[in-house]
Amino acid sequence: MTRVRLDVSYDGTGFSGWAAQPERRTVAGVLAEALARLFGPDGASGLTVAGRTDAGVHATGQVCHVDLPDEAWARLAPTLVRRLAAVMPPDARVRAVREVPDDFDARFSATFRRYEYRVTDAPYGAEPLRRHDTLAWPRPLDVDTLNAAAKGFLGEHDFAAYCKRKENATTIRAISRLDWRRDPDGTLVATVQADAFCQAMVRSLVGALLAAGDGRRPVDWPAGLLSRRERESGVTVAPAHGLTLVAVGYPEDPEEYARRAELTRRLRG
Repeated sequence: MTRVRLDVSYDGTGFSGWAAQPERRTVAGVLAEALARLFGPDGASGLTVAGRTDAGVHATGQVCHVDLPDEAWARLAPTLVRRLAAVMPPDARVRAVREVPDDFDARFSATFRRYEYRVTDAPYGAEPLRRHDTLAWPRPLDVDTLNAAAKGFLGEHDFAAYCKRKENATTIRAISRLDWRRDPDGTLVATVQADAFCQAMVRSLVGALLAAGDGRRPVDWPAGLLSRRERESGVTVAPAHGLTLVAVGYPEDPEEYARRAELTRRLRG
């Protein structure tokens, strides 16, 4: 078998998230179905994704890996992107494929995930062509206040107040970037990067920052919640459609894939 990396984009509007679910349309489901059509029902195995996005969340930089039979990969590799485009729905695309070492793991070898969240505070709401990836906010937002509030999240913290806790899982995460910008069209864009995220964590962080950015909460309120050890009920989870996974990072040296995966699997305390 040959391990293959796939770079994937999708409009999350019509999907119940990434992970396959019975009788629900998911990104993993349509991708697995497309691979089965090209490689047979038992040809592709071990489909693994860098980050399982929730229902309604988009991606322009998702990464996954799959193991394909050597002969079939050698035969179809030059035309695989075009062949996948012919059998996949228009709201999900495989943009690139390439062979990777057997110890490459799309999930555990990753060094970071980067998301963007788009918000408009224009009085007329989101532009019609961007309504599926931009949240319309009913109050004016101040970008300087948003950035001041975001600084308190940088570094390694226990984000229990912003995570859906899972049994035997840690809520400690290390955020390396969290900042806001206002684009020329007036749209506010938050960029959030960390080694990993808990479920709904990015949308919870954004929800807390928006409450500070429109003046309903003090600027130090979002970071102040990091002292909590349980989910904070006062934090509103921002809607899914404003969020897009834009990049996943990996070690430049392929020799580091296995070591990175080993480090990632260790439970942080």
